[in-house]
Amino acid sequence: MASPLRNASTSVNISRPAWAATGALTTTVAVAFPVFLVGGLAVQVSDDLGFSPAGLGLAVAAYFGASALASLPAGALVERYGAARISRSGILLSAASMIGIAVAANALWSLVAILALGAGANAMGQLASNTSLSRQVPAGRQGLSFGVKQAAIPVSTLLAGAAVPTVALTLGWRWAFVLGGLLASAALAFVRPDPPFTTKKEDKAGRATGALIVIGIAGTLAAGSANALGTFLVDSAVARGIAPGPAGLSLTLGSAVCVTARILGGWQADRRPGRQVGVIAGLLGFGAAGLLLLAVPGPVPLIAGVVLGFGLGWSWPGLMNFAVVRLHPQAPAAATSITQAGVYAGGCVGPLGLGAVATLFGYPTIWIVAAVAMVSAAALMLLGSRMLNSYSRLSSYGRL
Repeated sequence: MASPLRNASTSVNISRPAWAATGALTTTVAVAFPVFLVGGLAVQVSDDLGFSPAGLGLAVAAYFGASALASLPAGALVERYGAARISRSGILLSAASMIGIAVAANALWSLVAILALGAGANAMGQLASNTSLSRQVPAGRQGLSFGVKQAAIPVSTLLAGAAVPTVALTLGWRWAFVLGGLLASAALAFVRPDPPFTTKKEDKAGRATGALIVIGIAGTLAAGSANALGTFLVDSAVARGIAPGPAGLSLTLGSAVCVTARILGGWQADRRPGRQVGVIAGLLGFGAAGLLLLAVPGPVPLIAGVVLGFGLGWSWPGLMNFAVVRLHPQAPAAATSITQAGVYAGGCVGPLGLGAVATLFGYPTIWIVAAVAMVSAAALMLLGSRMLNSYSRLSSYGRL
């Protein structure tokens, strides 16, 4: 007997999956670019505007906090106006925020304000991309498409890093933001109109909101831990006696493993689509083990800890989006807006909270705290999985 979830996806337009995947990838890179560009150009921007690393942390936290607040409204906009229109709006808002920073950022407060305003682009673009993939990519390839989409996030980091020697150190950091705005605008060419989509009568069931909230809280804990690793790893390793070069290369290795794991994770999701929340819990368990290794001195625990903690512990967002939209094909943006808000909240509060812990108790303590948070996230993912399975069974019998 065919699954009702797969039947619910029969209205997916399979004629343009390549365009949908390309548009989702380029949109994701474009809308996430501002915050990574600020991070990549942090030395030049902070020297010019006169703020400390704490100010940089405030700017990044404000960006992700604003993204969390914008997530639910952005989901409603996508459901009302369509993925294509909101994708274009998000791309233009992202481009405008980067050009706005280039023109008007003259102090930390103005940088934070413009970056926070541009954070709405991140929520809009991510949720519109989720909807586009859900409705235009065949069910048997959606897992891989979500994995590739989430693997595009590190591409923003790579572009931001490349902007330092090519533009910031030659023309100045403001011109790097202008160029970033122009590059983001180019993503408009890859956004295609939405295909016809009709919600079937049996698809009008309510969302498994309770399960989504549980998974969103798990996402907050997991994202907070993973973001803290990316923020504090190099400084922590140097404080333990490891040279800055090897410490930085270990994070590069972790990023490469993360990109690979996101793509391979999406590939396997297409083969076992009903078990992905459990897979996420397993990845978070490996991630927690890696975080504990970071509390152990020495280069070998450092490398193993980064590979497990960052490479696997931060490889699950695509799987989470896939699992949620698979259960909610009638409203993918509204459903993923709940879980995505949790991920953004983790990006905001994780580095701030764990940074305070590091200040008071030292770096080894934050890795232990982060590991506990990631284990808790894994447990909540399992709970959310059971709730989603219960929702699925009730839906199949027409009780919701």
